[in-house]
Amino acid sequence: MKAFFLVAIALTGLAPLAAAPQVGSDARARELIRLLNLKVLPKESGYLGIIEQSSQMVTVDGRALAVQSQNYYMLTKDLPINYLHWLAPDDTHILIEGGPVDYFIFHPDGHAEKVTLGMNLAAGERPVVAVPGGCWKALRLHKGAAYALMANTLSPEFTPDRVKIGAGAEWVKRFANSAPWATPEALREMIGPNWLPQ
Repeated sequence: MKAFFLVAIALTGLAPLAAAPQVGSDARARELIRLLNLKVLPKESGYLGIIEQSSQMVTVDGRALAVQSQNYYMLTKDLPINYLHWLAPDDTHILIEGGPVDYFIFHPDGHAEKVTLGMNLAAGERPVVAVPGGCWKALRLHKGAAYALMANTLSPEFTPDRVKIGAGAEWVKRFANSAPWATPEALREMIGPNWLPQ
């Protein structure tokens, strides 16, 4: 049957359609960045594309905010880390394609956890990671993964005045050894170029 189609293409002079980039490849990552119009996210790193925000509103501390806003977010081999930041809203990430990605979550009570966003459920990965508002977090793409494309919803909406990027020595001291992976060196790496002198 395959030979029949090849002969038919040759006889009609039609060229086969170009193959789409393979899922999980660097070419696919570039295609997603282009098709979704993703842009490099300053300071935090990775790629961001704003989707929408809900038309429903809620009042928070006397301020009207959209109930939810949504983004595409992507890490790649070239930009594999989403550096440490704090958000006021709840932030839920859903894996669309690629991965896995480790989420390092630092809670207000001082405990830390690592959750892996991925599709290998038998290995403990999850396709959705929900980070409560008021937490610090950093993300790291697994070595060997070309990219991870995610959708994230922030509730209530993201606003620039309700995010903090970077930390310093006091933050490292607070969370050092709060989990087996939370060494001072690893925490400084998560802060990356956003180290804040204190």
